[in-house]
Amino acid sequence: MSPQPFDSLKGFGVTLRQVFRRPITQQYPDYKRPVYPRFRGRHRLHRHENGLEKCVGCSLCAAACPSDCIRVVPAENDPENRNAPGERYARIYEINMSRCIFCGYCELACPFDAITLGNEYEIAEYSRDDLVYTKDMLLEPPIKQVPVANRDRYDTPEPVWKTDS
Repeated sequence: MSPQPFDSLKGFGVTLRQVFRRPITQQYPDYKRPVYPRFRGRHRLHRHENGLEKCVGCSLCAAACPSDCIRVVPAENDPENRNAPGERYARIYEINMSRCIFCGYCELACPFDAITLGNEYEIAEYSRDDLVYTKDMLLEPPIKQVPVANRDRYDTPEPVWKTDS
């Protein structure tokens, strides 16, 4: 099926309308545009309210990662000085952000909600070595606050499946 001439004129009409509008210029460092509610940015590891790490070193996030950017080395928990509530904890937890594709599979694979993808997007560095985030870096709260857009306006509603009855 070949495109109709009316469809081409309709497309040119959209282009011509935009040509005569003033451009939208935002002063980036001063004003940060709100990100969508489901935006996936910088990773973050979480702790329980009592201070113990939620990550138990199960390596399910590393197994689910398609780009193989997560490295987890588990160790046995010391009963006197516990790091996590389970028998093990993640002695080494590293994410190579230069390889990460921000798919969110690590977040979905974690049964303890230990890792989430936040809304920070300013993660550029001058060196590749600085893009390997260690466990201490991931446990820290975010430094920069990024505004989130109104969830009611931009969030995709859950689909309603019609059933034949």
